Amino acid sequence: MLIKLGYTEEVKLYNTLSRKVEEFEPIKPGNVGIYSCGPTVYDFPHIGNWRTFVFDDILRRSLEYEGVGGNGGYEVTQVMNLTDVGHLTGDNVGDADLGEDRMEKAAKREQKSVWDVANFYIDDFKKGLGLLNIEMPSHLVRATGNIAEQIELIKRLEARGLTYVTKLGVYFDTAKFPQYGKLGGQKLVDKRDISREELVEDEDKKNQTDFALWKFSKPEDHRQMEWDSPWGKGFPGWHLECSAMAMKYLGESFDIHTGGVDHIAIHHTNEIAQSEGATGKQFARFWLHGEFLTVDGGRMGKSLGNAYTLQEITKKGFEPLVLRYFYLSAHYRTVLNFSWEALENAQKSLKKLRAKLKLLKLASQELLLREEKKENEFLEAINNDLNMPQALAIAWQTDSRESLLKMDQVLGLQLDKTQEVPEGIKKLIAKREALRKEKKFAEADKIRDEIVNLGYTVSDESA
Repeated sequence: MLIKLGYTEEVKLYNTLSRKVEEFEPIKPGNVGIYSCGPTVYDFPHIGNWRTFVFDDILRRSLEYEGVGGNGGYEVTQVMNLTDVGHLTGDNVGDADLGEDRMEKAAKREQKSVWDVANFYIDDFKKGLGLLNIEMPSHLVRATGNIAEQIELIKRLEARGLTYVTKLGVYFDTAKFPQYGKLGGQKLVDKRDISREELVEDEDKKNQTDFALWKFSKPEDHRQMEWDSPWGKGFPGWHLECSAMAMKYLGESFDIHTGGVDHIAIHHTNEIAQSEGATGKQFARFWLHGEFLTVDGGRMGKSLGNAYTLQEITKKGFEPLVLRYFYLSAHYRTVLNFSWEALENAQKSLKKLRAKLKLLKLASQELLLREEKKENEFLEAINNDLNMPQALAIAWQTDSRESLLKMDQVLGLQLDKTQEVPEGIKKLIAKREALRKEKKFAEADKIRDEIVNLGYTVSDESA
């Protein structure tokens, strides 16, 4: 058990709702409920997405860490959705009610059924969680597996007079929810940074900010995913699933909702409106948002060719946990810039930290007392709005193997496990060996330097 040494065990988190750091106390003592926005399973997640999912994992691990909350850590129930219906391409221009369903579009692209596309990318996502050592959520749930719950939520909103029906769907009437926009402090008139012309797909929509709860199927679209409802055959709006599933697994009010900063203005704002509109209760008490990842100092995007996936990272010779280490180098509320050089530096640092662990011996009694101070400093860092750069710096300072492994329960870098050599590194080694056999030593040396720069040691055995 840690000695206090004047350190606080209070958990403090930045709440987007209040726009300030607040002391965190769960609704139910000893237990924390977290809802984390998960992926839309129409394609491979990119490294910006993975930064958010690692942030979710750090939050969970920090709350579970020994000493947090003055005890052995909180018991955490984490729910994450898998969006396999209803997320439209119009979200790219700021309105999720416009455009084609991303899942249906992916099915056409890959010439598969929508269900096969969803299953493939869900399996890939689960593999990615394992590669980045992200703890599996307590509940990983598909939107299509909770259609009945979403329909029931619309019924509750309808009963409270918060909906209306057009020829295209059932909408939430934001004019009847005075607190609309409170999450980001937006004014309704300038909440959308897009033109009116982009919003008039449904000419019967009453207000610019109104959003679809249920979209009617168009016969000409030949949708693969559609369900009967009291209002007509169709499919749920993107925002609806998160409210329905969060309340199903965590209750009408719960502790923490997480996601990326891009969800604040629309997705999370709409979640609050439909959830609190239906229940009259506060939905989530704390809202935590991870910042953007830029690439080479600029915007990341598929059209720019720099929305790198986990597969592209490993093909370059980097193990996935190097990416996790890279994410830890910045606070989750700070924009982080990705470059291959930065990833190479993270690779070297992770290798050195693992090497440090191997050199650490069992601590003496005197050392244990000094290390308790470092453990308390580490606890203080993670309790201070998840200050992972500071926590990582303290991990580097520790001289106890036991303490470093304990800290790794939060860092999640698997410091004590023998890591497999990535496929990209194996290919470089094979290429170098072929050059050496051909006596092309200058070229072989360049490959060796490349391997070393990626954080791996090359030793040639004597013949």
